[in-house]
Amino acid sequence: MTSSSGAAGTVTTFEQLVEKIKASEKAYDLNKITQAYEVAEKAHAGQLRTSGDPYITHPLAVASILLDYCMDTDTICSALLHDVVEDTEVTLDELRKKFGDDVALMVDGVTKIGLVPLNSKEEQHAENIRKILMAMSKDIRVIIIKLADRLHNMRTLGARPPHKQRKTSLETMNFYAPIAHRLGMSDVKEEMEDIAIHYLDPYGCKEVEEQIALHKEERDAFIDSIKKRIRERITDIKPEPIIEGRVKSIYSIYKKVYVKNKRFDEIYDIYAVRVIVQSVIECYNVLGVIHDMFRPIPYRFKDYIATPKPNRYQSLHTTVIGREGIPFEVQIRTVEMHNTAQYGVAAHWKYKAGISGNVSGEKRFDWIRQLLERQQEADDIEAITDAIKTDLAPDEVFAFTPKGDVIALPVGATVIDFAYSIHTQVGNKMTGAKVGGRMVSFDYEVKTGDIVEILTSGSPNYGPNRNWLEIAKTTEAKSKIRSWFKKECRDENIVRGREELEHEFKRNGIAVDPELLQSVAQRQRLGSVEDLLAAIGYGGVSLSKIIQRIKEDQMRTHKEQQAVQTAAAADPQENIAENNRRSRKKGIIVEGVDNCLVKFAQCCNPLPGDPIIGFVTRGFGVSIHKQDCINVINNMDNPDNKDRWIKASWAGVDDSTYRATIDVIAEDRITIFADITTAIAANHIPLHELNAHHLKNGNTDLVVTVEIAGMEQLSNVMARLQKIPGVISVERTGKQ
Repeated sequence: MTSSSGAAGTVTTFEQLVEKIKASEKAYDLNKITQAYEVAEKAHAGQLRTSGDPYITHPLAVASILLDYCMDTDTICSALLHDVVEDTEVTLDELRKKFGDDVALMVDGVTKIGLVPLNSKEEQHAENIRKILMAMSKDIRVIIIKLADRLHNMRTLGARPPHKQRKTSLETMNFYAPIAHRLGMSDVKEEMEDIAIHYLDPYGCKEVEEQIALHKEERDAFIDSIKKRIRERITDIKPEPIIEGRVKSIYSIYKKVYVKNKRFDEIYDIYAVRVIVQSVIECYNVLGVIHDMFRPIPYRFKDYIATPKPNRYQSLHTTVIGREGIPFEVQIRTVEMHNTAQYGVAAHWKYKAGISGNVSGEKRFDWIRQLLERQQEADDIEAITDAIKTDLAPDEVFAFTPKGDVIALPVGATVIDFAYSIHTQVGNKMTGAKVGGRMVSFDYEVKTGDIVEILTSGSPNYGPNRNWLEIAKTTEAKSKIRSWFKKECRDENIVRGREELEHEFKRNGIAVDPELLQSVAQRQRLGSVEDLLAAIGYGGVSLSKIIQRIKEDQMRTHKEQQAVQTAAAADPQENIAENNRRSRKKGIIVEGVDNCLVKFAQCCNPLPGDPIIGFVTRGFGVSIHKQDCINVINNMDNPDNKDRWIKASWAGVDDSTYRATIDVIAEDRITIFADITTAIAANHIPLHELNAHHLKNGNTDLVVTVEIAGMEQLSNVMARLQKIPGVISVERTGKQ
C-alpha cells in the first residue's frame, strides 16, 4: 500500500496545528480556530478512537489535511467541530451562536444521518448520501471536509476489524473516490483508492506492489533519463518548465491488470512524465518536441485542453516509446491547469481569496443539483447508491453533436443516453441515431470522438419505448424515461403494474393481500396501492426487490410460528394462556376468538378510542384496522375476503402503549430535527422512528413514529409539534 506524502508529519496536537497555520501563506483568524478547538477538546474529552488514540486527534488531522488545501477559517473550524453534534452533547444552535451560520451549516452537512433510525442499512446509507448532496448544493465546502474526514479514516483503517475495513473501503470506492474525482481532487481520489484496494484485495494489491518494486532502481534511472533528455530539448522556454516523473497509482495499475485482464508488460502508461509550462501555446510546442524525440503510439493521444473533462481537468496526454523500447505517458499542462488537476475545486481557496462556499451560481456545479433532483424523484430508495455510482463514474467518453458541442458520458453509455444528455425532449422524441453519418442501433455504445446525430419525430404523441430502460446506462436517461411514463400513462401503468405484480406473486406462491400491498407501498414511500402499482408499471420500483423482502418477512414469521407450535406441543395450556396474555396486552377483544395473535395494521395505525375491525390474515393472526381505513372500505364487499372480517373492540384501560405515525411538513432548516425531537421528549414519550424526505418545493416531509398510551396523548404531541416555528402541517397518517 502506498503512503501519500500528505500523510507524512501528521498533526496530533493543537500546537502543531497552530505552527502549520502560522507557516501557511494565508491569513487565518487564529482566535476563532482556537475557540473551535477548545469546544471540540472539551466535548470529546475521554473519548478514544478504535486505535486507542484520544478522539481529538481525528478532527485535528482533518483540519491539517484542509490546511494543505489552504481552506478558509470557517472550514478549519468546521473540521475541528465536525463530530461534536453527532458524538457529544453539543448542539447546532450552540455552534451557530458561537461560530456563525456557515460553520453550523457545514457541521450539520457533515454530520451523519445515522442517528435517525431507518428501515434498513441500505436506506440509512442512501439517506446519508442524499443529505450530503443537499449540503453540497448549499456549500461545496461540506464535501471537501467530508473527503478530508474520510481520507484520515482511510489512513487509520488498520486499527478497525477486518469486516469494517472492507465495508468502509467499499463505500469509499463507490462514493467518496468518485466524488473526489468529479471535484478534480486527484490526489485525494488516488490515495483513497490505493488504500481501499489494499483491504478489498490484499493479495492482488501486493502482487502489483511487488511488480512495481521489482525494478525500482532501473525504473528511477529510466524516468530520470527521460526527464533529462526532455529538459535539454526545451531549454529555450522561459521561465524553465517544471518536469516531474512518477509511476501511476497502485489502483490504476491494479485495474488494468485485474479488471481489463492485461499483462504487466502490456500497460503502456505505468511510467509518466509531466511537463508544466506557462501558456497554452507552449503546451502544444512541447507536444511537437516530444513527438519529434519519441515515437508516438497510435490512438494514445488525448487533448483535454481543447476538450476539458467535466471536472475541469485540462492537459495534453500522449503515450510514446523511446529508444529503450519502454512505453511511457507524457502529460503537458500549464501551471494553472496543474493546480486545478491537483486540488480541483479546492484550488479556489488555495490560489484565490474571498471565495465563499456557495456554488448555486456556478454552472460547473450544476451536476450536483441535477444529481440531487434525480435522487429526490427516485421511488426506489435502494437504487440511489447504484445511480450515484453510475453518474459519478470516473471513466468517461467525450462525443460530439453535429454542431461540435461536447457531450461527456460514462463509459458504456448508449446513444439513448446521448440524446437525453442534449435535452429531455430530444430523448423523448428520438426515433434513431447516426454515428459518423451511418445509422446505428439504440444499444450502440458511444465512443470518444464519435459525432452523433439524433433523429427525432415531429409527432406530439410520440414517446420513448419501455425497453429503453434496459438499454440506457445513465440515471439521467432512465429517470427521464420513467418520468415520461409516470406522467403520460398512469392508467396504463397501474394495469401493467398489477399484471406484473400478480404474475410474480403467483409465481412465488404469495397471496395478493390488500394489507400486504399497503405495507409495501408505505415501505416504498408511496401514498397508496395504486401509486405502488403505477410505479411498478413505469419501472420506478423494482418488483424483484419487493418479492425478496416479502419472502424474508414470511420466512421470519414462519420461524416465529414454528417456535409457537413447538411451545404449544410441549404445553398446550401454557400456549393458550400466553396468547390470551398477548391479546390482553394489546388491549383488544376479538369477538368469538379467545386464542389468537393480534397486530395493528400499519396502513391506518388504530389507537384506543378509534372504532376498529379485525381482518383474519393467512398465517399472521388477526390484523386490527380502523373502521374508516381505506383498505376496509375498498375490500369489505370483496366476496373473497368477506368472511375474513371480524368484529373487534378495545379492552378496558390498561398500561399498553401503541405506535402512532405523524406526518409533519415543515420548512427545510438546519434545526428542524432537533426541534421536533425536543418537542416529543418534552411529552415524555419514546421516539421510535423518524424519516425525512426533501420535497421539490423546498420543504421537508418528516414521518415520525412514537409510542403513546392513547388518543389524548397523541393530540397533545401533535399540538406541540404544530407550535414549532416553520411547521406547516401536522397530520396523523392513515387518517381518512
